[in-house]
Amino acid sequence: MFLGTYAPKLDDKGRIILPAKFRDELATGVVMTRGQEHCVYVFSTREFESLHDKIRQAPVTSKQARDYLRVFLSGASDETPDKQNRVTIPANLRAYAGLDRDLTVIGAGSRVEIWDSEAWDNYLTEQETSFANTTEEVIPGLF
Repeated sequence: MFLGTYAPKLDDKGRIILPAKFRDELATGVVMTRGQEHCVYVFSTREFESLHDKIRQAPVTSKQARDYLRVFLSGASDETPDKQNRVTIPANLRAYAGLDRDLTVIGAGSRVEIWDSEAWDNYLTEQETSFANTTEEVIPGLF
C-alpha cells in the first residue's frame, strides 16, 4: 500500500527519484497514465495488470466506458526504474499534469500520484474543508 507525501524534484531529463518507501513495490516496473484532476497515476506493473483485467470487463456497448478507456489507456506508458531509482515521466504526461521542477508525490493506496506542487497545494486546500465536514458515508462501511 502506498502512503505518505513526498517532494522530489523533476530533473532536466524528465526523471524523478522514486520515494524510498515505494521502491521495492515499483522496482520491477511501473505504468504511468493520465490521472483525474490532472495528475499522473503510477501503478506497479502487477497492480496495472489487475486493473486492466477489471477494465476489460467493461461493456463495449457503453460509450462512457469506451471514452474512459481511450483516455486512460492511450496515455499509459510502461517504464522501468534505473539503478539510481529514477523513472522518466513521458513528455505527454508531464504536459498533461503541468509538471515542472517542483513535484508532490503522494501515496494513494493502490497507486502513486504525481502532482505539480502548486496544483497539489491548491487541490488540498480546496478539499480539506470538505473532508472535515463530511457527514455522510462516502465510502461504504468505512465510518
